Amino acid sequence: MKTRFALALILAPSFCGRAQEVTLPEIIEGAKVWAQENLDTKVLNALPDADEPNAQQLLRDLQQRFQGEYIIDLAAFRQPAEAILPLLEAHPESQAYAAWLKPRLDYLQVADEFRLLVPPPKTEPGQPPQPVPNPPPQKEREIWIKKVADRPWPPAAKELVPQLKPVFIAQKIPPELIWLAEVESSFDARARSPAGAAGLFQLMPETAKRFELSLWPHDQRLQPEPSARAAAHYLKLLHDRFGDWRLALAAYNCGEGTVQKLLARHKAETYDDIAGHLPAETQLYVPKVEAVLLRREGVELAKLESPGRHGSATP
Repeated sequence: MKTRFALALILAPSFCGRAQEVTLPEIIEGAKVWAQENLDTKVLNALPDADEPNAQQLLRDLQQRFQGEYIIDLAAFRQPAEAILPLLEAHPESQAYAAWLKPRLDYLQVADEFRLLVPPPKTEPGQPPQPVPNPPPQKEREIWIKKVADRPWPPAAKELVPQLKPVFIAQKIPPELIWLAEVESSFDARARSPAGAAGLFQLMPETAKRFELSLWPHDQRLQPEPSARAAAHYLKLLHDRFGDWRLALAAYNCGEGTVQKLLARHKAETYDDIAGHLPAETQLYVPKVEAVLLRREGVELAKLESPGRHGSATP
């Protein structure tokens, strides 16, 4: 009950602009209403236990919202997710999910920033309210550059980046793309998504098998070098297919089929042509990768070399 009460207090500002004026019963009732509309009351009630099945269900609800089309819709999840994270980190059974959620708080924070910047569309009399349009890709790139401008290296990156760059070189793709692991997991190999992705590069089981990683008895997705090799191989195939790093990254995040269908549906050729129709997470993911590459390596994604121009790594 104490955990649930604390969460209700943290969530209260998202229900009412005058949080200090409301009564305690109103605060708790507001938390219940929010849970019913967004997380499901059963999930909220499960938070004090924070065991693996309950953590999976909670984060699965959040991940489903990432697959929606509109970025601004994610803004409402910022405070709940920030409140939930320490609860997940406090229990060994849910720490892998906390490692997945932590780098994705950025998405919710940026969505909240856009909520304040992008005006809602005018409501026509007798018509339902229209969704807030997605910001243009260039505006997203600008806000991500500012967001990561002063961010230090993730602690594990100091050891893993020099260790894994040769793996990417061996697959003949730009070694700078190793920083994908910061965006995917903040270089925390424990990270596991509610959909089943795992490891530094958040590989799904099907992707792992496709690139000959073993899932049992030892999950190689949790091992830095095998997971880096599979991720690099996959990125090369995606670039070979789409001929563009932005499209390749979008496909890495939301799937090759999704990107291909959008390109065909909109008779498009570039990432910017379809960006606003991609899942909300992907719309945030691609410019974040771009900003991280610029911050860590001083290189622009659009100017990275094509695969095949890198020599093999020294064994």
